[in-house]
Amino acid sequence: MGIDLGTKTIGVALSDVERRIATPLETIKRVKFTPDAERIKALTERYEIGGLVFGLPLNMDGTEGPRSQATRAFVRNLKPILPLPILFWDERLSTMVVTRTLLEADASRAKRANAVDKMAAAYILQGALDRYERIAADAEHAEDEARLRADSHMDASSEGRMLDDYDDKDL
Repeated sequence: MGIDLGTKTIGVALSDVERRIATPLETIKRVKFTPDAERIKALTERYEIGGLVFGLPLNMDGTEGPRSQATRAFVRNLKPILPLPILFWDERLSTMVVTRTLLEADASRAKRANAVDKMAAAYILQGALDRYERIAADAEHAEDEARLRADSHMDASSEGRMLDDYDDKDL
């Protein structure tokens, strides 16, 4: 589940069971920590979520400011209530990208306001899913290369042994 934690709303997105595609789910209007956390927990239980990806609002230079600290504090308080793996994902420019996409789609201001947070959550989650897929593909590629090297090494070793089995006088 992807989470875009804002000061007034919380955007929520889900991935498919194969963890390939992120889809916007809903926008939660922020009230206070306890009801916000309860809503997130209810969604994780309803959709049998295995982990959370929280957007981390970094400054443009990559440093953490007050919003990042607030997000980390929210997650720290959420962990005892919701003991799931949590990943922070750099969310710089996510809202801008989503807003631009909605503008290009000629969405009205009201539709943009209603959709931007959950779409930003999907954008954050999709970034993490894509990275996860690249890591898995790289690991698979490395395993294939190691297997090929091992096979070619074994072939070369067995050829060497076969030659070593003969005495020079036999040749």
